[in-house]
Amino acid sequence: MGIYDRSYYRGDPPGTWLTGRSMVINLILLNVVIYVVDVLASGQIGAMLALQSDLATHPWKFWQLLSYGFMHDQSTVAHVLFNMFGLWIFGTDVEAIYGRAEFVRFYLVTMVVAGLVWAGVEAVNQVQANLIGASGGVMGVIALYIFNFPRRILYIWGLVPVPAWALGAIYLVFDLMGAANPGGSNVANVAHLAGMAFGFVYFKTGLNLGHFIPSRLSTAMFRWKPKLRIHDPEQDTRDLGKQVDEILEKISQQGEASLTKKERQTLEEASRRYQRRRS
Repeated sequence: MGIYDRSYYRGDPPGTWLTGRSMVINLILLNVVIYVVDVLASGQIGAMLALQSDLATHPWKFWQLLSYGFMHDQSTVAHVLFNMFGLWIFGTDVEAIYGRAEFVRFYLVTMVVAGLVWAGVEAVNQVQANLIGASGGVMGVIALYIFNFPRRILYIWGLVPVPAWALGAIYLVFDLMGAANPGGSNVANVAHLAGMAFGFVYFKTGLNLGHFIPSRLSTAMFRWKPKLRIHDPEQDTRDLGKQVDEILEKISQQGEASLTKKERQTLEEASRRYQRRRS
């Protein structure tokens, strides 16, 4: 069996309801469940978990930077419906490119960035307001989709064909107009713009958020090593196979872009050995 024939290189391995599905579907289910619970609670949960514009003077409420993105206006289903529809339409392809783990990291970090920018602007303008909704994170996902597929044709309302870059321009113009007239609607245009801006920076810099998460400390360095070692080719093959399995699992979770130079060299060495065995 070649290293690229392994099942989890082509898709995610089976798992629980959380790990067996795409993160897009998991996020949609989570948002819908929270929305239903908030409706049953007459919006009281949303009121508690919303991001407040006085975050700068109440930094202990930092958790609101995440919680607000899972709350939606309980008075209308349109808010959660359009956000989740956008996440599904655009997030599926984005997740396929970057992997499940990196996708959810990007989504959550984008929400935090959008929330911070919104709270900062509101504080500067001395406005007391609350923010709810996944729009900031979703707009970041949409921006990342557009940068990856700028010429892909999309259909507005299923009728009008436009390239993805043009749709992005339309979103940008409307949000800029909304941000210039903040009292015109209840839409948090600043959060939308911040989400799109972070998506742009993420794409242009080739950022991988997984690199900022410390890997588990290995205990191998503390193990006693004998001065003399016996070379065992079969053991080397088994060790290489284990390394390949770990690397391919990483690709499945974080995407190929997360690989280090050493990991890529390991895959190349395994591929060469496999080719020699076949010849």
